[in-house]
Amino acid sequence: MTKSPKVSAPEPRNDNRGNGSQDQTKTNVVDAILLGLRFYSRLPTGETGHDRFDFAAMVRPLAFPSLVIGAGPAFALLFLTVLGMPSLFAATIALGLWAVITGAMAEDAFADAMDGLFGGQTVARKLEIMHDSRHGTYGTLGIVIPFALRVFCLGALAAAAPLAAAAIWLGSTVLARSGATWIAHQLPPARADGISAQAGSLPARSCYFGIGLAVFVSFFLMVPLGGLGRWIVGIAFATIALILWRQLLVKIIGGQTGDTIGAAQLILEIAILSSFMFGMGQ
Repeated sequence: MTKSPKVSAPEPRNDNRGNGSQDQTKTNVVDAILLGLRFYSRLPTGETGHDRFDFAAMVRPLAFPSLVIGAGPAFALLFLTVLGMPSLFAATIALGLWAVITGAMAEDAFADAMDGLFGGQTVARKLEIMHDSRHGTYGTLGIVIPFALRVFCLGALAAAAPLAAAAIWLGSTVLARSGATWIAHQLPPARADGISAQAGSLPARSCYFGIGLAVFVSFFLMVPLGGLGRWIVGIAFATIALILWRQLLVKIIGGQTGDTIGAAQLILEIAILSSFMFGMGQ
């Protein structure tokens, strides 16, 4: 499978690029939260921009931007289900709202990753394909299949317990977005250009602080309505999925890119939602 050379196109809200972790100027917590909102969403955050993209600083409080980004879609899922809409319909609308708010950033990343990882014969060609903004067959399936999986997971959860479904989904997005940054800590950039290379190596302190905060926040969102056992199983599912994804990246391209980090976010969200969906059947 081949794709045409990269066509330059603006990336969703990634307007905070700079020297990454190599810039030693400190970023305060408020700026880091705003940076996370601007990078991961299209929500209005004022006209004042940032001079640089400080990935390490943004990762530490990333759970808070994730809460803001996910609150609207989670509420939409709850509201539409309580209103009497079929749960699958409500889940589809809520995920559509999610895509609008996030600019479908993770979905686009997953599609690019699928095209690149499975569409080229050499590492250089795989990275070239991944860098192409257009999607081939693997990329198209990489949009459709994860979207369908989330619709069915959320639909099943909402049909059983609407409030729990909203809380579980919100918690899963908090965990998934912060958890995906572990890939940036574990693996070197696979190419010299792109967001991942500009961001530099993610320090262990930033990575694990951000993940720890996400776990803490998710506990209070998911455990009261979803149960402690299911929350633990969900984290276990996500951990296994993340380790397997890391191993796949090492085997195929020997490192990571921004697309593979975004794809990890979607993989983790599906793993967590699936674990809760299976648990609901018990």
